[in-house]
Amino acid sequence: MIKLLLADDQALVRGALAALLSLEPDLEVVAEVGRGDEVVDAARRTRPDVALVDVEMPGLDGIAATAALRAALPACRVLVVTTFGRPGYLRRAMAAGASGFVVKDTPARQLADAVRRVASGLRVVDPGLAAETLASGDSPLTQRETDVLRAARDGGTVADVAATLSLSEGTVRNHLSAAIGKTGARTRAEAVRLADERGWL
Repeated sequence: MIKLLLADDQALVRGALAALLSLEPDLEVVAEVGRGDEVVDAARRTRPDVALVDVEMPGLDGIAATAALRAALPACRVLVVTTFGRPGYLRRAMAAGASGFVVKDTPARQLADAVRRVASGLRVVDPGLAAETLASGDSPLTQRETDVLRAARDGGTVADVAATLSLSEGTVRNHLSAAIGKTGARTRAEAVRLADERGWL
């Protein structure tokens, strides 16, 4: 029997996944949570073999929850199941230790098969998303440009970013300008969005 933990902030989706997966004779849902910061505690209590984790959840996003779960319980494998099939999420999820990444409109039979494959130690990635991720390529951003874009995510001023990173405002402006050029964006906010979607942040 493969024991499952489901983590999704939408109760309806979580309930539907639980109902579908419970129909499989070799799968058992042992825990359900609606917040990312509840994943590790629930996993410690129930010792699942596979955790199905959504990306966008309150408390802790699914990628951070994946990293925390892999650190706390390395034997538990993680399958990210999300509405948001973006290359950036795929890259970050795999870097956090996920064994698989599929979108929520995956047919139930394929999802159950993905769970089994992840449980057996294989990696499972939505093929269309894998191709898109490869096509988006490696990041052209330097480490400092990446740091500056990450710090600019919250929409703070140049002065705020400079203070956060202990840089001069002129240096921050130069890095932002370079990052905007490399992403093909018109604005700082667009550069952050594009870099995030491509998995560069």
